[in-house]
Amino acid sequence: MTQLIALVTGASQGIGKEIARQLAEAGLTVHVGSRTADRAQEAAADIGANARPLVVDVTDAASVAAAAKQIEALDILVNNAGVSPAEGRPAQDENADTFRAVFDTNVFGVVTVTNAFLPALRRSARPRIVNISSGTGSLALATGEMAKYQGAYASYRASKTALNALTVLYAQSLASDGIKVNSLAPGLRRTGLNAAAANGGDPSEAAAAAVRLALSADDTVTGTFINWDDTALPW
Repeated sequence: MTQLIALVTGASQGIGKEIARQLAEAGLTVHVGSRTADRAQEAAADIGANARPLVVDVTDAASVAAAAKQIEALDILVNNAGVSPAEGRPAQDENADTFRAVFDTNVFGVVTVTNAFLPALRRSARPRIVNISSGTGSLALATGEMAKYQGAYASYRASKTALNALTVLYAQSLASDGIKVNSLAPGLRRTGLNAAAANGGDPSEAAAAAVRLALSADDTVTGTFINWDDTALPW
């Protein structure tokens, strides 16, 4: 593990910081991604000696390109950076600008970061990409047991559905490179994501699931949607 290198975006707080912390505790060198240098440095200092601060704004192509130039080798990419409106409006009560802002981070940001770091991942002997998604992005659940929520948090949930689609498509197109790509649903956690998150569970529990997926030696696991308790979720 000591020779493995990871990058976690949105790692200055919440689930991302816990993922970075647990990867560092496992002996990996971890690049702690954040939009600002101060927050990246603060989080890295708190995590410890194996953490390295990295300024990377996933919505800014120039920022991502600059970050990618600093990392020549990478084994694990955790696309964790994500946003959600504070209020859980359904689609008919939300404006298109909010959808654009959410998708800019949760979907387009993942494409920008993933593509920028593919050269480094292709140099790895065991490359892994973990996309932090959400169970609320499952269309099967949205039309089943989650139908009771009547389309709440539409922009966030739609972005995670799109992220799940990206996971499948990247898993297929990167298979020949040996890069394993999976989505993880962390469950509702106590983070600053939105109003609902205030009543969530321990972020470290979700982080542990992401770390297990990132460090899995099973090369057959790719293009999957995994819940925090390691069970498979329907798309």
